[in-house]
Amino acid sequence: MGVEIHPTAIVSEKAKLGVNVKVGPFSIIEDNVEIGDNTEISSSVRIKQFTTVGENCQISEGVVLGGIPQHLGFKGEETYVKIGNNVTIREYATVHRGTAFDDGITQVGDNSYIMAYVHIAHDCKVGHDTILANAVTLAGHVKVGNYVFIGGLTPIHQFCRIGDYAMVGGASAVDKDIPPFTRASKNHAMLYGLNLVGLKRRGFTSEQIKILKEAYRILFRKSATLEEGIREVTEKLPQTPEIKMLIDFIKTSKRGIAPEASKRK
Repeated sequence: MGVEIHPTAIVSEKAKLGVNVKVGPFSIIEDNVEIGDNTEISSSVRIKQFTTVGENCQISEGVVLGGIPQHLGFKGEETYVKIGNNVTIREYATVHRGTAFDDGITQVGDNSYIMAYVHIAHDCKVGHDTILANAVTLAGHVKVGNYVFIGGLTPIHQFCRIGDYAMVGGASAVDKDIPPFTRASKNHAMLYGLNLVGLKRRGFTSEQIKILKEAYRILFRKSATLEEGIREVTEKLPQTPEIKMLIDFIKTSKRGIAPEASKRK
């Protein structure tokens, strides 16, 4: 149950490695790094300082965690990358540290799957049980919710948010917020109804989905403005946790909400 480090790997004496950690050939683990129990680091991985990786993670070849932010205002502050438990990060993905312009933390939640060539920039927050497919690119300060799927080759503009249980199709370009429970695609991304497959897979009942469908219809297809839609949804529909989450997400949007496809001219 001890640590297994390949002879060609370089591991700092100031790094903390948990039980049954494996470090592959030519990998480098710097000072002030923590690796949780049963995590496997493959070959040619670079884990830079101020990075924490949780338990039972799989870090594939060529991954770089904790790189310096691509931010012209970064002055070498002590900022962090935090990777949760049971996370898989595939080949050549990169995750950069946070900056002093936010809370200083770039984070990936438990049970997430980060595919090859994904880039997660400074100060991003990726929720738990989320999948980022090949070559998804998150600019700085992006917030991705829980149980989200983002298709490959999709860039997300800085400061955008992707709500819980949302799905973004591959090769989309997201420049506005994608509300929870919805499905978006195209360049630039537009809304195409609810993420019905994802909601059913996550155990949402037919009644929950029925209420969300009506809320979506009112908010994004019927109403002339989101403000009108919010008033009608608040007055006419049961205020379930899902409806409250949806309304709160819209009210707190700073970049604006992606348009409904049927309204885009």
